[in-house]
Amino acid sequence: MEMATPARIKVFWQPGCSSCLRTKEFLTKQGIDFESINVHGNPEGMAQLTALGARSVPVVSLGSQYTLCQSFGDVVKFLDLKTKLMDPLSPQQLLDKIDLVLSSAARHVRQFPPAALHEVFRNRNRTPAGTGFHVFRLSEMGMQAAQQIPLTFEGFNEVPPLDWDANRIADFGLDVRARIRDWWSKEPDRSLSYLVPTYYGQRTCHDVIERTAWHGAQHTRQLMLMLESHGVSPDQPLTAEDLAGLPVPDEVWDR
Repeated sequence: MEMATPARIKVFWQPGCSSCLRTKEFLTKQGIDFESINVHGNPEGMAQLTALGARSVPVVSLGSQYTLCQSFGDVVKFLDLKTKLMDPLSPQQLLDKIDLVLSSAARHVRQFPPAALHEVFRNRNRTPAGTGFHVFRLSEMGMQAAQQIPLTFEGFNEVPPLDWDANRIADFGLDVRARIRDWWSKEPDRSLSYLVPTYYGQRTCHDVIERTAWHGAQHTRQLMLMLESHGVSPDQPLTAEDLAGLPVPDEVWDR
């Protein structure tokens, strides 16, 4: 009797997606073989993703089962991996990182020449304007989740109004930074151990804030890469020390 071929692990992703890059790097470091499916501009790959019942990436699937990869604990559990994830920074350390990231991203957005601000970068329909706005919006959504406003994946696809110039986008980012500072100064539970609503399930606020911190940091690194592609040196770029303790991917952009 012919034996059935075991289902192969698949990773669905798209370029410029921080969580996607982190997922692929993580599995590679674990020595796990997987089929890499870029769904951007790939109707067949998107059809496979949709058939699973998933609406966003990154996704790790095994046969007809899948998990979203916004929380690596879910990936470890789904694949039954015997590995320990790095210990997260404390809530205060994470809020300090977010504060630094937001000021850095605002500074870098202002450096883009007007003609370059809305240019699509590499192999993804993402511009410097959209990337900067994404850093600020995801940070705002992290704070809102702490206030029990559900974190939705649709929010990550929002883009700035077409008439927003670099200064308007940067000013929005600094306003988000000020509001996060105000929230944190009044937060009664500094452990952030309470649960908050997200599109990938109930998670501790600490978990969401950690993801907010490293996610924003990774996209700020991408802003720096975009500046360099235009021959502009990033003003006070994020350093290895700035990123220490955040589980950012090794690479800045998918090759």
